[in-house]
Amino acid sequence: MKLEQQEISILHSDSGPYGIAISHEGKVWFTQHKANKISCIDKKGKIQAYTIPTPDAGAMCLTVSSKGDIWFTENRANKIGKLIEKGQFREYPLPHQHSAPYGITEGPNGDIWFTEMNGNRIGKLTVEGKIYEYELPNEGSYPSFITLGSDDSLWFTENQNNAIGKITESGEVTEFPIPTPGAGPVGITKGHDDALWFVEIMGNKIGRITVSGDITEYDIPSPNARPHAIAAGRKSDLWFTEWGGNKIGRLTSDHKIEEYTINTPHAEPHGIGCANDGTVWFALECNKIGKLRLTT
Repeated sequence: MKLEQQEISILHSDSGPYGIAISHEGKVWFTQHKANKISCIDKKGKIQAYTIPTPDAGAMCLTVSSKGDIWFTENRANKIGKLIEKGQFREYPLPHQHSAPYGITEGPNGDIWFTEMNGNRIGKLTVEGKIYEYELPNEGSYPSFITLGSDDSLWFTENQNNAIGKITESGEVTEFPIPTPGAGPVGITKGHDDALWFVEIMGNKIGRITVSGDITEYDIPSPNARPHAIAAGRKSDLWFTEWGGNKIGRLTSDHKIEEYTINTPHAEPHGIGCANDGTVWFALECNKIGKLRLTT
């Protein structure tokens, strides 16, 4: 296999690229939490940036909905943001102050689900614009990333509770403890095998949980890799960022982990996503967007 790697510099200095998501058309959307922007790289490589109406909103994670809208969390502003591709914003304030929304995804019925790190809740924003919140059983769970599972439940990581959580459409929460103590789960995604895959930022492992709750863990070769985000790639591949290791990791179908060093030292990789053509995109807080592709 041959590795092709490239890094695209962002025009704004100290912009802080963080979350990333790829649309069905192949457009790459990302947040810039320091520059307070939502930006897009089109298929020709042109970058378009949109300034968030609320100053210093702290835009973190984002997702592209089935309708093509860009939804994102405003971690510091305590809001959920929506960007229509033409550049129009709409913001939804959360009912409780200092909830610190973070992870975000679309549910089975078009509702937008998100985590509240400090609020210790899972939130749902309906298509009608109503917000519902569901308290987590354990105080200080610090819910992080969230994704839709193959069972139509929403699955999320509980960073401080050391568990994987599941919430149904009706708000029923189930928690599954991670075998490794103090694993610190962060990113989570649905794999092509219909299981959920997650990263352990402190446990230095990749985890797999079935919809019935069975967990398997795989060690990352590099010590202190501090994996942060994970995404399903083509076929059975899982791709993840190594914040501490300054690498992009790949878990293959035979459960072997390969690692690829990022060109820029101390790049601080965070969000990651995979396009339909097999290109892997990742956000680098060193003011760059990286991409790589494996070819035969």
